This record gives sequence, structure tokens and C-alpha cells, in this order.
Amino acid sequence: MVSEESPLLAPTGHELIADRFTPHKKRWIMYLVSFAGILPMFVQATFVPSIPQIAKDLHSTYAAVSLSISLSILATAVGSLVWAAYSSFYGRRSMYLWGMPFLCAGSCGVAMSTSLRSLLFWRFVQTFGCSGGLPLGAGVIGDIYKLEERGTAIGVFFGATLFGLAVSPFIGGSAAQYWSWRNLQYSIGLWGLIGMLLIYFSFPETSRPGALGIDKLTRRRWIHITWINPLSSLWLLRSPNLFAGMLAQALVLISDYVLLVPMAYTIGARYGITNEAIIGACFLPNGLGNFTGAPISGCLSDIVVRRWREKRKGLWFPEDRLRMTWIGGLIMVPLSVGASGLIMTYVGGPIGLSLNLLCLFLNGVGVDFVFSPIASYNVDVMDSRSAELTAASAAVRSIIISIATALIIPSIERIGVAWTNIIAAILALIGQGIIFLTIRYGDRMRASVDVGFTTREND
Repeated sequence: MVSEESPLLAPTGHELIADRFTPHKKRWIMYLVSFAGILPMFVQATFVPSIPQIAKDLHSTYAAVSLSISLSILATAVGSLVWAAYSSFYGRRSMYLWGMPFLCAGSCGVAMSTSLRSLLFWRFVQTFGCSGGLPLGAGVIGDIYKLEERGTAIGVFFGATLFGLAVSPFIGGSAAQYWSWRNLQYSIGLWGLIGMLLIYFSFPETSRPGALGIDKLTRRRWIHITWINPLSSLWLLRSPNLFAGMLAQALVLISDYVLLVPMAYTIGARYGITNEAIIGACFLPNGLGNFTGAPISGCLSDIVVRRWREKRKGLWFPEDRLRMTWIGGLIMVPLSVGASGLIMTYVGGPIGLSLNLLCLFLNGVGVDFVFSPIASYNVDVMDSRSAELTAASAAVRSIIISIATALIIPSIERIGVAWTNIIAAILALIGQGIIFLTIRYGDRMRASVDVGFTTREND
């Protein structure tokens, strides 16, 4: 039981368990989970530039095909909860192997779709199958890395997965312009098949020995199927500090969507860009910022944890990891999104375009300076259920972002780009304020609702 007076201490037991894998083996595991983690980003982001061509091929409208985006967000939320919940019973490896066939079948189904109805169905199957990439990856990192190494590992993982977000719009736009959106979907299915084979032949189970639900059964059948409520993971967010971290991530991440979702209607229209491949290339600076910021922020958060732990002579307060977020949440994110709106409104020509691309890069870096430390914090405080917490946070965050995304275009049409971006900047500042409160009162927040936090005693 966590009390208000007892800090969460260093989990020495886990350090011995983490040494099960050699550094070389850990790097290979990181490569595999990053390979799987790229897929959800890639599946989502490559689809958007292809929407006009898909609408034309299916004799539908842009708005109708765009429904698949909302549907895929729902599938991602549902799928991440399912895969994370069952990974605590059957293991991480099993969930990767169960999810990949859904991705492969869904990708082929999307490629062969001849109607809007079949497209929506197979898009749901496709995104459901690959949605476990992020929560399972976070869980694996919690399994194999020590406390002082997790920030860097999470940063590298998010950096690698967000690389998919960096290149996906360009690839999707180029495929729509010069190749075929159907062939692109077949390629994603092939990617999923290769990933499944790599995991089957070279990925070990990383969960702690004896910790899985199936290991605790005294009697079990050859094929043992157990019902696990995937929504139970959401109950973890009743903890004030975990809910605060999720909400802060959502409020900061909204700035990303404000800049990226209306790209064709903002940067494209303002600077006369109509080529889909070039519009897709405009996403690259933001993705490059994500790719750069994630490992740097993760490494810095590890340094902060070590320094504050030394100051307290070995005592560990998990909220120390959040102290690095101010660089992104207080400075880089609000300034980049606010400046982009003003530049787009008042600065035209190549100079305006260049400054906007710089803002996109800084926003990508800034978002990761908030996102990665909070993700590492979640793994720190909920070590054994980190995959479930990551999935629960992603699910609720997706709902918040989907609502915000639906309001972006109407807001731009009603009050303009500048004011819409300024509102996003204010939301980011509110998110950072929530983080400051969590740092200040984190011990009381944890003590108020104990959801099984990681301590020396229960690790």
C-alpha cells in the first residue's frame, strides 16, 4: 500500500530480472518492437494523402472516405486495450503474433475494396491488428530495462516509431500521385507478414517469469482461452496522477493535429501548393522533430532521475522524471504553434513557408519533450501493468483528440488560422500546468488512490 509519506523506492528486484537479457539481445528486441511500433503510425498517416484517389476509385466523396479516419481511431483505441489486457495474461509475444494476421488480412482487404462499406470494414480490421504496437512496446521496455535506462529506451522507441509518422505522409502522397494506393496497402500487408515471421523466430517472451496469468493456472487445456475485460485497463486512470499525465499529453498533442490535419487547407492554400506529394513532404519537418526530440528527451529524463535520486541518497520519486517537460510544454510547443498561425496569416512567399516548416520541426521536438517523459513515468509507476496503462491512456487520449480534430477545420473557417493556433497554444500551457501540479503534489495524488504502484516491496 502506498502512503503519502512513503516515496516509491528504487525497484532493485527488477534490476536483477532486467539482466536476463544481454545488451545485444536488448538491442534486437528494441529493433523488433520499434519495427512493430512504426506500423500503427504508418497505416494511419499514409492513408490521408490517398483519400482523394480512393474517393475517385470508389465513386464516393472525400467526406465519406474520411469517415475511415475516425473509424481507425476507434479501432486503435479498442485494439490497444484488447492487446494490452491480454498481454498480461498470455504475454507480449503472443499478442504480437495474434495481431499481425489481422493487419495482413485487413491490408489486403483494403486494397481489394470496391465499395465504401468494404473499405470501412477492412480499415477497422487493419488498424485493430496493428494497434498493439505502442502499448506492447512500452510494456516490453518496462520488462527488460532498469529504472535509470527506461527514459532513454522509451525515447529511442518513440523516436523510431515516430520516424514512421515523419515519412508516412510523403510516402502516402507519392503513392497517390505516382503509384497506386492499392499497391501501397498490399505493401503494408507484406510488411506485417515479415514482422510476424521475425517475431515468431527471434522474439522471446519478456514478461517476468511466473508473472503471467496463464503461468498461474494449475490446470489448463492445450488451447486455453480466457475472457479478460479489455475495459478494465481504463480503471487505472482513476488515479489522479495517471489521469493528469494522460490529459497533459492530450492537450499538448492537440497542437500537432492543429498544424498537421488542415495542412492542405492552411499551408497548401496559403502558399499555392497543390501537388499531393509536396504537401506530404511538408509533414516531414514535424516528423523529423519527433524523431530528434524523443531520444534526447528520454536521455535527459534519465539524467534528471539519477541526479535527484543522488540528492535524496537513493530515494526515488517518480515525478522527478517529469521535471524535463517544461522545455517542450512551456516554451517550444506554445511558441511554435502560435507563431505558425501568425506567420501563416501575415507572412507570404518562400519566407513564410520556410518559417512555417521551422515551426513544424520545433513543434515535433517540443511535443516529445512532454510526451516521452510522461510515457516513461507511466512505465516507472506501473511496471507490471505498463502496457495496460499505455493502452488506457492512448484510448482516452484518442477520444479527446478525435473531438478536437473534428473542431479544427470549423474553427479555422470561423475565427481564422491565427486564433485557432493561439487556442492550441493555450491548451498546451494548461497541459504543462497540470504537469507542474503533478510534480508538486504527486506523492499525495498517488496516496489518494493506490492502483498498485511499483515499490520496492511489490516489485
